[in-house]
Amino acid sequence: MKNMRNKTCPARPRFDAPPRRERSRKIRGTYESPRDSATRGPQANVWRAVRSRKIRGTCDSPRDSAARGPQANVWRATKYKTGFTIVELLIALAISGILLASIAVAINASAINYRENENMFKTVNSTRQALFRMTTQLRTADAVDPNASPNQCSMITADGDDITYQYRSADNTLYLITNSDGQEYLLCENVTAMTFTKNTVIEDAMIKVKSVQITITVQIGNTQRTISSAAVIRRNLY
Repeated sequence: MKNMRNKTCPARPRFDAPPRRERSRKIRGTYESPRDSATRGPQANVWRAVRSRKIRGTCDSPRDSAARGPQANVWRATKYKTGFTIVELLIALAISGILLASIAVAINASAINYRENENMFKTVNSTRQALFRMTTQLRTADAVDPNASPNQCSMITADGDDITYQYRSADNTLYLITNSDGQEYLLCENVTAMTFTKNTVIEDAMIKVKSVQITITVQIGNTQRTISSAAVIRRNLY
């Protein structure tokens, strides 16, 4: 047993530990083994500098630097600069001005068209009401004057009122006139033309109006509308 204890065991293979400086560089992450340095040759220092520049975020590979040539430094100094030049700003302002002008013209035309349509609607509505009133009174009238001018119509209504509808081209207006007291009432404006066409017959040596056809033309701006209607005097049918 004593001989067995003194018997030496075969020595284990021993690995050479890297020097203390290399161990510290390994800890910092910048260690390069001698084999890698020998393999890379004289470019070891270059790659070491490149790696440190990569960590700082300013690395350009030697291949890219060689390809860019003497403009590499200029490119690195200007590649992160952004902005607009004065010429680009002027072009953008000119294009924006043209677009805004075209939009303003379109909006103005739409507003003008809307106002004209609204005024035309109001005028046509008042014209239809006046036409409905005239035809209603003509149908039930006791008598209609056959000698009245084409721009007016005089009658005796069913209530016994003596009235006259008169169109005046001087002010493009249709009036209702009560002949008993001479009062005038405005019925419709913007009337450019109006005619009362009376169809007459002779009965018992008297001229009687059997029907009246009314045509009214109104205008707003460049838009015209013509409305027509006819009324038969019922009292003169027989």
